[in-house]
Amino acid sequence: MATFQTGGQILVDQLKLHGAQHVFCVPGESFLAVLDALYDAPSIEVTVCRQEGGAAMMAEAHGKLTGRPGICFVTRAPGATNASAGVHIARQDSTPMILFVGQVERGAREREAFQELDYRAVFGKLAKWVTEIDDVRRLPELVSRAFHVATSGRPGPVVIALPEDMLTELMEVTDADAEAAGRPRVLPYQVIETAPGTQPMAELRTRLQAAQRPIMILGGSRWSATAVEHITSFAEHFQLPVVCSFRRQMLFSADHACYAGDMGLGPNPKLLKRVQEADLVLLVGGRFSEVPSQGYTVLDIPVPRQTLVHVYPDPDELGRVYRADLPIHASPAAFALAASQLESTGHAVWCERTKEARADFLQWSDPNPIRIPGGLQMGEVMSHLRQVLPADTIMCNGAGNFAMWVHRFWPFRHYGTQLAPTSGSMGYGLPAGVGAKRLWPERSVVVFAGDGDFLMHGQELATAVQYKLPILVILLDNGMYGTIRMHQERNYPARVMATELVNPDFAAYAQAFGAHGERVSDTASFASALQRALASGKPALVHCLIDPQAITPVFTLDGLRQQAVRTPKDPSGLPA
Repeated sequence: MATFQTGGQILVDQLKLHGAQHVFCVPGESFLAVLDALYDAPSIEVTVCRQEGGAAMMAEAHGKLTGRPGICFVTRAPGATNASAGVHIARQDSTPMILFVGQVERGAREREAFQELDYRAVFGKLAKWVTEIDDVRRLPELVSRAFHVATSGRPGPVVIALPEDMLTELMEVTDADAEAAGRPRVLPYQVIETAPGTQPMAELRTRLQAAQRPIMILGGSRWSATAVEHITSFAEHFQLPVVCSFRRQMLFSADHACYAGDMGLGPNPKLLKRVQEADLVLLVGGRFSEVPSQGYTVLDIPVPRQTLVHVYPDPDELGRVYRADLPIHASPAAFALAASQLESTGHAVWCERTKEARADFLQWSDPNPIRIPGGLQMGEVMSHLRQVLPADTIMCNGAGNFAMWVHRFWPFRHYGTQLAPTSGSMGYGLPAGVGAKRLWPERSVVVFAGDGDFLMHGQELATAVQYKLPILVILLDNGMYGTIRMHQERNYPARVMATELVNPDFAAYAQAFGAHGERVSDTASFASALQRALASGKPALVHCLIDPQAITPVFTLDGLRQQAVRTPKDPSGLPA
């Protein structure tokens, strides 16, 4: 027996087949047929958002936490271009994601019809794959391909354009009995793990045995809680110092005796020196791109002076920037399992160096000695948060100097507890927090934000209220785009331009949405404000007023300005 379904119904059936459980969207007339089909698909939760960039970032956060493609639907041109920020994050962060975009009717294409875009041209260099589905019969094939492409090799975003009339077109669909009789059917996608061979693993052990100053750096995606357990076991057996790449700190527990810190923005100088002086760098899962490599200075290009063992799931990445002495084509999960089974080389000569690295990290990550200008001491705030928040709290942030307080002073202890864009995209934290709370409502979710950062997607606080998601936002307000101001003072001292902000009362802003709002200007008031926020049972925002001089945990604006005056630059931008 056969029935007829619209393209929208077939598409939603394919999402169910491939295990999609959440869809993030801003509705548009171009994909109303999909929304109508979702009405009859209670197994898929739909989150309606306030701006397409926020919806895409929520989907990206879902992909980052689960390893499964985050699903986002947006409408034609304005919706698609708004969502492009989330696509860029998924690209640079190697996150599986599928963005479905409405398209004009097929008969109107190439006339610059209302809200028409050539999506292959617009997203061609941004996404991992871009396609447009013209034929309703090809929906099962191309949606299946999208799931496989998004999750294979180096994961990334896929963009699929959906002509409006294709979604309303009817197609005859066979029932389950006909499928059982031998008709073709689509199978759910599978993530293919690429395992390392016995020879490269044996060579890795030999190289470790010969090393004096090895170090392991973890990064990238395609990890899992089990993979983190396996890589931790490997590090323990070999007593290796372990470093996490930029905004990948959830890959190794900060409480572990082998953990030495992270290579992000403004890393511990002692750790930076330790990586530079290593004689063997084991890079697992990451690309060691511009930020963790400190502007491509830690490892020489193309041939590092350190012995480099690079483990990566995509062969096209191996050798693209760094020529490894031992390239290993393997997914992080498969490599971690194989590494955990390696026989230890015995008492490692570098054990004392691992202990020293650990001691350096503990000193660097202690917030208690930190003092900044102003009445609100963020070192004490971070110390209090470490005492009262659960160890498995999901920490979310966008981009800005404020994030240094999280990356340096919050101890990430579990996989699936960090949502932060390695792409450096502002406005990410709040949508990511909403996406995380929709996925795991029982978990504690905290969003760290700056004043400029927060208002890029502050409207998604309405989404948190709509779905009754009690996330906590800690908003640091210094009245400026702080990171840009920092660079401005370094390069053009005392010539302030376009970096100052006039902000609202953010506590009142939160209350206007129906959330709980607190305003804090001194250290003594923070603990009680936090307690009230957590006890409210609502989405809550704590508006923290920071002295503008406190531009980072260690620098003041005046100090940067004076340093720049002492080191003048010529018009070329180089020191005089």
